[in-house]
Amino acid sequence: MKNIKYYFAPMEGITTFTYRVAHAKVYKPLDKYFIPFIEPHEKRDFKNKELQEILPENNEGIYAIPQILTNRAEGFIKVALALQKLGYQEINLNVGCPSKTVSSKYKGAGFLARPQELLHFLEEIFDALDLKISIKTRIGRDNPEEFYQILEIYNKFPLEELIIHPRIQTDYYKNTPRMEYYQEAIEKSTNPLCYNGDLFTSNILQEFYNHFPEERRLMLGRGLILNPGLLCHGTKEQLQEFHELLLQGYLSRGMEENNILYKMKELWFYQIHLFQGAEKYEKKIKKAQRLIEYQRIVEEVFDYSIVDW
Repeated sequence: MKNIKYYFAPMEGITTFTYRVAHAKVYKPLDKYFIPFIEPHEKRDFKNKELQEILPENNEGIYAIPQILTNRAEGFIKVALALQKLGYQEINLNVGCPSKTVSSKYKGAGFLARPQELLHFLEEIFDALDLKISIKTRIGRDNPEEFYQILEIYNKFPLEELIIHPRIQTDYYKNTPRMEYYQEAIEKSTNPLCYNGDLFTSNILQEFYNHFPEERRLMLGRGLILNPGLLCHGTKEQLQEFHELLLQGYLSRGMEENNILYKMKELWFYQIHLFQGAEKYEKKIKKAQRLIEYQRIVEEVFDYSIVDW
């Protein structure tokens, strides 16, 4: 489909700046890459790990959007101003994270349980900041009917865009997206919309286009982790190049071997299923103790054919 903007969702621990830049080099760069969330700190703007993720020089060649996770307006404003000094003109608010640890503190999707506090929060940050602000949201915490009030709140503000994952917090990633609520947003939102949720295969993408032919912004997360070349009919050679770039990127950062192995193995949990008949290698990859052993096993995997995804 032409004229559709594609975004890469932030996935903590996976879509690092090394991952984002490697993806953009091998495949056609997406329109936006969202950086995994930053939480405000009282004594400093950023932890070193967070700073490495947001430094412009570490995100060359991509349009990166920092994301902030908080329910305190003053914390959001402080971090947003620090990001603005680094050159960022667009910030994303995370009201979508379903993690119980996060939501129990009324952050992420848990913030949706306190709509009046969310309203006052948005009033404060829009009054204080001269920045483009987008929101990534779920449709409620405990009940999808919460979305009607939440959408009314969002409509009070000039959002850069409203990214909707149509599940409630307590769904986590179970059940199926509640598409009737996304349709409600199409009909009643005063802000540009972006859809997010369960876009895993080219067939599913086509079904979405068929049901929502006017929608022009899509955010993918797990679908692109499962298949990094999903949006451009990526080849096996591209996937192999992507893995090599990623590995070399982690090595160049001076990461310890165990940490590199952990990150590379995590990808194969998702991507082994791209290779027809190669499932038996999943355990072998998981058991690899050294990088040289890991690389030997992966070379064998790439001898297999990729399935049609």
